[in-house]
Amino acid sequence: MKKLMHLLFLSCLKATELIEKRLHYKLVWHETLQLKVHKMMCDACKSYEKQSVFLEHNIAQKLKIIEKEPMDIENLKQLIHSHLEKNKH
Repeated sequence: MKKLMHLLFLSCLKATELIEKRLHYKLVWHETLQLKVHKMMCDACKSYEKQSVFLEHNIAQKLKIIEKEPMDIENLKQLIHSHLEKNKH
């Protein structure tokens, strides 16, 4: 019974790892089951998953825009540096 509990129940650290993994790869059946059981009990990991999916979607949208508008690396570095300096205070 202890072994079964260990297989079914994940720590939040392992659950978030599987959430991130699932965004890019297909989980094996036992990982899917473990994650589903964990999320049934853990509101924090459910929220983390929603936020992670939201961020992943928005980053992908931004990357599509950037890919359409190629930018020189040096210009990009200067742009990032200027934004950091501007928001420093």
